Order: sequence, then C-alpha cells, then structure tokens
Amino acid sequence: MNGTIRVGNLFGIPFYVAQSWFLVLSLVTWNYASGLAAQFPALGGSLPLLLGFVTALLLFASVLAHELGHSFVAMRQGIEVKSITLFLFGGLASLEKESKTPAEAFWVAIAGPLVSILLFTLIAVIKVGTPVSGPLAGILGVLAYVNLGLAVFNLIPGLPLDGGNILKALVWKITGNPYKGVVFASRVGQFIGWMAIASGLIPLVLFGSFGNFWNLLIGWFLLQNASRSAQSATVQEKLKGLTVVDAVTPNSPVVSADLSLRKFADESILSNGRWQRFLVTDDRGQLIGAIALDDLKIIPATRWLEMQVKDLMQQVESTVVQSNQSLLEAVMLLEKQQRTVLPVIQDNGVLIGILEKASILNLLQKRAAANPA
Repeated sequence: MNGTIRVGNLFGIPFYVAQSWFLVLSLVTWNYASGLAAQFPALGGSLPLLLGFVTALLLFASVLAHELGHSFVAMRQGIEVKSITLFLFGGLASLEKESKTPAEAFWVAIAGPLVSILLFTLIAVIKVGTPVSGPLAGILGVLAYVNLGLAVFNLIPGLPLDGGNILKALVWKITGNPYKGVVFASRVGQFIGWMAIASGLIPLVLFGSFGNFWNLLIGWFLLQNASRSAQSATVQEKLKGLTVVDAVTPNSPVVSADLSLRKFADESILSNGRWQRFLVTDDRGQLIGAIALDDLKIIPATRWLEMQVKDLMQQVESTVVQSNQSLLEAVMLLEKQQRTVLPVIQDNGVLIGILEKASILNLLQKRAAANPA
C-alpha cells in the first residue's frame, strides 16, 4: 500500500500505519509529555516523555479498537476485512465489499462508535471508582476524553465518517437504493467539509488567527473523501444491470495459435496497430497463452512464414471473467487486482475478447450521451 508500512496482523487482518502516523505519534508524545511535566513537577528526568509516549500509544490503541469494532461486525456478515490502517486523521478499516442490507450496513457503521463509548464508560468508571491519582489519573482522563470525542466526531452525519455511513444506511432503507444513500451522505459530508474549511479560513483571513487551522485539514479530508464516495456511487449506479459482454473491446487482440508469424504480422499487427500484446487461443477458441510484438524481433523475418504463433507464445496465468458476469463485479476485480485488462470467456470457455478500463469508460460515455440527465 502506497505510503504505508505493514506492521503485522491483528486477528488475521493486515495492519498498516501511514508514514504520517509517526509524525503524529511524535507530536502527541511531546504534547502530553509537556502537559504532564507542567502538571506534575515532581516527575523528573525522562519520565514525562515516557508517560507521554505510553499515552500516545494508548490513544492510537483506542482508534484501533474503534476500527476493530467495524471489522468484527463486518466479518460476522461474511465480509473480508482487507486491512486496517492508522493515519494522520485516525484509522480506516478497508472492507472487501458492502453489506447486503441497510440493516447490516447500519450495524457495521455504528459498531466503531459503540466501542469508543464503551471504552469511555469503562475508563471513566475506573477513574471515578478507584483511588487512582497523580499522572495515572491524568492519563485515564485523557483516554476517556479522547474515546468520547472519537465517538462523537465519527457520528457526524456525513461520509466518510461513521455517521455518514449510518445516514447512508437510513436513506438506503427508505429509498431501497444503496447508491442514493451514498450520494446523499456524500453531499452532506461535502457540506460539512466546506463548513469546516470556512471555520478555519475566516479567522485566518480576518484576524490572522491559526487557532482553527486544524479545521482546514479536517474539512479538506472530508471534502476529498466525500467527493470520491459520491463519484464512485454514481459510477456504480450506471454500471448496474450491465454485464461484461456489454463492454468487451471491439476487435480485441486475440489470435489463433496455428497462425503463421507472417500472417500474424500482416493481419493482426497492421489491422490492430495499437496493440503490443495479443492473447492466443487453440483450435477450440480457449485461451492458452500470449504473444508480444517484441517476441517477433528475435526471429528473422525470413522465417516468419514457416513458424507459427504457438512457437513464440508465452504461457499466461490470468484471471478471467465470464461474459454474462456483472460488469460492476468485473470493475471491482480490476481495481482489486490493480489491472487494466481482463480476458473475457463464455460459459464454454471460449475466449471472446478482453475487458479494459478504456472500453468501460467508453460505454459509460455512450450511455450518458444517449440518456442525458
């Protein structure tokens, strides 16, 4: 994952930290170390720094517990949790797919804030109900406050926050359309993002005050992610009802294994000049390999007539998609495997072409032109 470092697994879930997390860890450690040193002058040497570091780790452990709350509920629904990442603004549990029903989506969304509220309650009870004092009481107070703040902040009703996912589930339940839920919650998230930016920008412009500068960063984060969610939902709704065969690339780069290299060069290359790589099929039309234009360079042109494509082809191990498969599922597979092209086969295994991102975009553009909003 770009800009992140894998630090291990948690309950079988890959666990990452963003590079920015180390900067935040240092700042939080220094901030709380300074606070403890000022509040408890008797603490000497490096003890305030050590306690500040422990406090910072406990704070991030609270964020991690919040994300595990989402993850455990998702896993109970049969949804794979691809990763948990700690970054500048908190944490993120990356799920393989959406919940099947609005009720299930609601419980995945609310699980994180419920965990944070539970931690706040437990820590508050320990602080009030036990004779703790001094730096330990101060650390417990900070942990309680942060967990309460984490729950309240995440319940703001706009994507990508948990409150936005709760709002999405409610709109989904009312309209019966999950995409409308995402778009509505994204618009609310964008509005809140602009409000946060304004609350940080106005004091800065009018009074030169950086007191709300953090609001600028949070607003930008909300705005960017909410916009991305809305765009993704719009595309997914447009893909609904389409199958892979609708977006197969015309004149896909597919050649027969028995074709001579001369005929391959004359017919396939000259008529499909934009392709640098071709899929190879046997006499039954099934995928058996691939050949690239560069492969021809190692064979003298005088031998192209006597040699066939199968003599130069390379074996391929490629994920394929069925022609009658949902186009949305295929797009998600392209994104998951970070690929731009997938071979398309029929039920009998016959290769009929390729599915590429460019052809999908072209299909969406044609449908948008034929059905303008």
